[in-house]
Amino acid sequence: MAMASATEPQQDGARALAPVLKVLNGVPLAVWTLIGLLLFWEAYVRLANVPAFILPAPSAIAQEFRAYGHRLFPNALVTMFEVVFGFTCAVLIGVPLAVAIVYSKFIQKGVYPLIVASQTIPKVAIAPLLLTWFGYGMTPKIVIVILLSFFPIVINSVMGLRSASDEMIHLARSMGASAWQTFWKFRLPHALPSIFAGLKLATALSVIGAIVAEFIGADKGLGYLILIAGSNFDVARQFAAIICIALIGMCFFFTLEMVERFAIPWRNKSDVSSEA
Repeated sequence: MAMASATEPQQDGARALAPVLKVLNGVPLAVWTLIGLLLFWEAYVRLANVPAFILPAPSAIAQEFRAYGHRLFPNALVTMFEVVFGFTCAVLIGVPLAVAIVYSKFIQKGVYPLIVASQTIPKVAIAPLLLTWFGYGMTPKIVIVILLSFFPIVINSVMGLRSASDEMIHLARSMGASAWQTFWKFRLPHALPSIFAGLKLATALSVIGAIVAEFIGADKGLGYLILIAGSNFDVARQFAAIICIALIGMCFFFTLEMVERFAIPWRNKSDVSSEA
């Protein structure tokens, strides 16, 4: 009886810890890695007495979020609008242009080489010209985002649309499918994985384009805050703005990944079957 009574508290403790252990096991490994890096960063800054104007501790950056959040959030919305609107315009330009390249010999030979050649021009060199033409408003920022992000969309869309085998196209035509039905039912579904690969690459480039545009000339946005904080040697504020930029990029990327799962359900089923 004594042994049974001694094991009962242990069993009760194990039952109480079970939900906590279940939650901890569900945390991704990347989160634990990030926590470990932040703890190492905090310990190194404190033990080595690193000056705050060189490398602030994560706790100092968190304090900056609390103290300066009223400025970070509105400027983050400005940058997010530039990214989302510019990316949307790049998609509306890039995907139809890729379709035109695949279906038109004239555009393929006359326009496609010029698109490829245009990527050798640094967009930072074009930015001052855009400011001269469009001023310091929202327009030049969106144009730079479009110029940076539409190229991977075009290239990957062209590759995906061309990846449909000749046998598949001949089969569609032999079944009486029209040109539109062949595109909509055969070429486009087969090209979607490649198109989404280009879109996900363009998400990162669109964020970079917005920040580069704000570096060149802006009076609001996260890039503008980074420049102002740098001139005041406020490195903690710079880190806070950089973290906001990273969060925007991650949210944008994972949102697009969710759209991809919805748009290509058959790919998800094939992945599950291959893992099984």
